[in-house]
Amino acid sequence: MGLQKAAPALVVLADGTALRGYQYGAKGTAVGEVVFNTGMTGYQEVLTDPSYCGQIVLFTYPELGNTGVNAEDVESERVQVQGVIVRHGCETPSSWRAQESLAAYLERWRVVGITGVDTRLLTRRLREQGAMNGAISTEILDPQELWERVAQAPPMTGLNLVPQVSTSQVYEWTTPTAAAWEFAPVSPPAEPLLVVAIDFGIKRNILRRLASYGCRVVVVPATTPAATILAYDPDGIFLSNGPGDPAAVTEGIATVRALIASGRPLFGICLGHQILGLAMGGQTFKLKFGHHGLNHPVGVGHQVAISSQNHGFALDQNTLAPELQLTAWNLNDHTVAGLRHRDLPIFSVQYHPEASPGPHDADDCFARFVEQMQAYRQRRRQAAGLAPTADNRPQG
Repeated sequence: MGLQKAAPALVVLADGTALRGYQYGAKGTAVGEVVFNTGMTGYQEVLTDPSYCGQIVLFTYPELGNTGVNAEDVESERVQVQGVIVRHGCETPSSWRAQESLAAYLERWRVVGITGVDTRLLTRRLREQGAMNGAISTEILDPQELWERVAQAPPMTGLNLVPQVSTSQVYEWTTPTAAAWEFAPVSPPAEPLLVVAIDFGIKRNILRRLASYGCRVVVVPATTPAATILAYDPDGIFLSNGPGDPAAVTEGIATVRALIASGRPLFGICLGHQILGLAMGGQTFKLKFGHHGLNHPVGVGHQVAISSQNHGFALDQNTLAPELQLTAWNLNDHTVAGLRHRDLPIFSVQYHPEASPGPHDADDCFARFVEQMQAYRQRRRQAAGLAPTADNRPQG
């Protein structure tokens, strides 16, 4: 579908900015918070990341869809974004892995997109004024009328979007990262480690990486009580990424507060990191335009890693419990990027070490989690008067 055949489309921001373009994906109207993503690759992983639920993603890279889409690179069972804004949407992909064009993929999932607009102008608006609500439409082509639709949409602050993306049923995950894309080989534990993952909007590659490190993962809904989680007798508990305002996930915060008292290893990523901080009495705040990209430096001292990030809220360092030690800053704006408990086997990061998409610098987070679980298992065996198991911790 060339631009000469595509339906006209309109994008409007809450500040009144309006640009005309062409349909790229499904016809219709999409309203949500507009955020920009700076990644040059990985658009399929971005589109299927549950953390983007409720958002329209503006891609700053000018070409999108060149490599098409395939069944292997999805991070959830469906496209999660509300809408897509691109400068130029490729309609004839060139990749041996491509199974479908991006435009056809978006249309199949009924996701509204627009192409042929000045994405640099829109990005500058968002950087200057902050992330804001917006809309894309092939139906409403009057800017004032579409702006009125935008004005009626609720802000992201206060929204609990976890129920829209969390699993409704318990399931088990044992599939590791595909061999063709494997990295950082590990020696899995002699006995599989049982991890209960609380699904606030979990990405599949997190599950794959846990499985690659020798974990048997039981994924439970976000509403699962702490007593039910502990009844599995897990070696560790994982708190997943997810969308929306973390402070609004009150049930999850209460659950994590109870799980902390169990003394079991806890590992949180992104929303899970924020919920962990909130469960220990901290507070979160809305970032101006969020962190959405594959090139965010994090670290402390002389230890720096390049990370993939996707979040619009952050923990307020001035409200953190004294039991929490800061392990990493976001070096772009000095917001909290990593924490660990001073006494308990608990840690979290405000970035995505599963590298999907993104660099592999932080993959050792999973090795650290495995080490904590193995140490916890050994302590339990010793307390029960049993002989310790062989130490098969990952090397490196």
